[in-house]
Order: sequence, then C-alpha cells, then structure tokens
Amino acid sequence: MELAERKEDEMKVLFLSAWYPTERDAMAGLFVQKHAEAIAEQGCDVRVLYSEETGFRWAQDMYKKWQQLRKEWGMPDIVQMNVLDKNGMIALWFKWRYRIPYIIVEHWSGYLPANYAFRGGWHGWIMRKIAEKASCILPVSQMLEDAMKKCGIKNENWIRIHNVVDDFFYHPISPITITPKGEKFRFLHVSCFDEKAKNIQGILRAARRVAEDRQDFELVLVGTGVDYTVDVDYAQSLHFPEGMLHFTGEQTPYEVAQWMQESDCFLLFSRYETYAVVLAEAITMGKPIISTSTAGIAAELPQECGILVPSEDEISLAQAMVQMLEKRNMYRADTIRAKGNCFSYHNVGKQLFNIYQRTIIAQN
Repeated sequence: MELAERKEDEMKVLFLSAWYPTERDAMAGLFVQKHAEAIAEQGCDVRVLYSEETGFRWAQDMYKKWQQLRKEWGMPDIVQMNVLDKNGMIALWFKWRYRIPYIIVEHWSGYLPANYAFRGGWHGWIMRKIAEKASCILPVSQMLEDAMKKCGIKNENWIRIHNVVDDFFYHPISPITITPKGEKFRFLHVSCFDEKAKNIQGILRAARRVAEDRQDFELVLVGTGVDYTVDVDYAQSLHFPEGMLHFTGEQTPYEVAQWMQESDCFLLFSRYETYAVVLAEAITMGKPIISTSTAGIAAELPQECGILVPSEDEISLAQAMVQMLEKRNMYRADTIRAKGNCFSYHNVGKQLFNIYQRTIIAQN
C-alpha cells in the first residue's frame, strides 16, 4: 500500500499488520489504516505488508509481496508491527538481518481476562521473545498494558498510543441527514452488535427499568452485526413505550458522527474493550459518556467526561442514566471536547513520528 509519493528525505516506515481493511471487510483493522494515514501526514513514506492467507500460504504470500516491495521501494527505516502475532517473525528477521528496529502497537483483546485467548507453550514463548526484542511496545490503553504484563509480556519501554478519531468529529456537521434530536433527552449507543462483548441487552434492560418511572428520554442504537436481529427481537419483547427506542441499522462513519452530534449522552456497557474508539469520538464531540470501567480508555477519562459503572451491573447503569437526566447541565461540552485533542490525526501522527525518530537514533 502506498499512502504518499516518496521524497528523498522522508522516513520509510513498513507496517506489518494482522488486520487491514479490504474490499470484503472495510472495517477490519481500520484503526491500523488510520495510524498509517496519521504518520503519512507527518511526511513519512508508509507501506503496509498484509496478507489474508493463512498457514503456509500466508508465508508464501508475504514473502512474494515483500520481494516486490523491496524491488520497488527498498528497505524501511523502521518497522511497525500492529498486534503481536506471526508477523513478529518478520519484524525480528528485519532486526537481526538488517539492524532495522521494530516497535509493536497492540490492540488485541485476547490478553483481557474477559476474553482471554493468549496461548502458552512454544507459541507463547516465541511471542514473549518477540516482544522483549522490540524497541518499545505501544498498547492503546492502560488496561491493555496491564493485561499484557500479566501474560508475561516484557519490555523496557512501554508507551501508550491513542487510536485516531476522524477529522469530521472535530467540527459541527451540516446539513444533518439523520433524524435530528427533538425535545427528549437522547441516549446513544454505537457498536458492532456483538453481544458477548457489547452487552446491548444489558443496556436495553437498564433503559426499560428507567422507563418504568420516566419517559422524558429516547434511546438510539446505531450499527449492525452478528447479534443485531437477536437484539432487535429482544427489545421488542421488553415492550418499550412507543417512540422511546430506535434501531438505525448500519450507518456510515459520517452518519455516526451526525448521530453523535444529535445526541445528549453516549452509552457503552461493554464487558471488555481494548480501546473503545466510540468513546473517543463522543468525547471529541463534547458529549458526556456513561460507560463500564472495563471499556478500554474509559477508566482513563476524567470525571467531567461522565459516569463509570461496573461491568454487568444493570442497576448501576440505570441509576447513572437517571443521574444524567437529572444533572445534565453539570457536563460542559467545551470542557469535554478539549479532552479530545489527543485523538486527532495530527497529534497521534506526531507522537508516532517522535517515537520513530528516537527509536532509529537509539538503534544507530
């Protein structure tokens, strides 16, 4: 992948990724693509090496792609490995054979206790060695860093890096093409409708509990996914008051930004997240949040951004919704919005660029 025309003085950065957007799945690894775009904006020449193949075919495909890329592009100055996986063998080879340093940016939820999937044995030993030899590890949240360390991942340099929020979340959107907000307080939830992780049914039960005593709010659920139909059917079984509950189905990122703008509070009741980009998007638009403390960056946000509740605690979620309804004016949009500057393309790209520079200097 080529993100920019090469200039003589540009730093050459090679991304190795376990996931990357394709025609078949435009959302897979979108956070990796945004990191690549962010660093390209800093004047780097970025290429991405990725294969959808598995097993031995993956090795063949990656080797073929690398040989072609090396012929056309040459050697990178630094390698960014996105997720600690089999790509680490390639990164380690670059370091041993060519003295090219590599860093690891980690997003994988398999380290987290609620979704634990880190393998032991020889595989675990190899992954730990690859992590140890990296110049630094950049988890996307403190929660993920802590979980990785509990899995025995060791490195002398840990630096947290944010995921990127699209530019259009930083500016008022006009015209509005979605249903604008009316007089009722609007709670918003956006997700991929994976019940195991997102616990949408827990949100529905909490909202129905609140609806027993008051009807001055509405709940909009944006997105689609493997459990979308199941969740819609479940919502119907709860018999919400007419007009209180709305499912939008799949929306474009720009439409999601419009829903954010036309809402009063963002809800996330996830059992686990390594980052939760939707929280960063809501903060960037100045919206207060109600979130589980297990949702990625939620625990790192200051109190003026919203309310945290324990995972699975639907009574606490319902109470937080009531508190938000009754004390909505205590949350200032400009104060919340100011916390979102760190998620921009410019700031994330600048942080990565500075890390690259220090890493290359240290290697030389």
